[in-house]
Amino acid sequence: MEAIGDYIAQDNPLRAVSFIEDLYQQCLRVAESPVIYRQRPELGQNIRSCAYGRYLIVFRVLDTEVRVERVLHGSRDIIGLFPEPGVAPE
Repeated sequence: MEAIGDYIAQDNPLRAVSFIEDLYQQCLRVAESPVIYRQRPELGQNIRSCAYGRYLIVFRVLDTEVRVERVLHGSRDIIGLFPEPGVAPE
């Protein structure tokens, strides 16, 4: 999220701060009810995603927590950024 904020801040520092806060609040909402979001088995075991504007919050549902794995711009090759399911990342 820091890299996203830095990018936005190049043009609009105030918006960068408010956008990152909004994004953080969305992550908290995801943590409250993670199972309502789309499952993404093509990205890995227990992976789900939530669209937020032009961004995608990719997270993993674990036994006792929800872990945000990445926040990506929707135009990126999302499948190419994750290892194949069942294959450990390098």
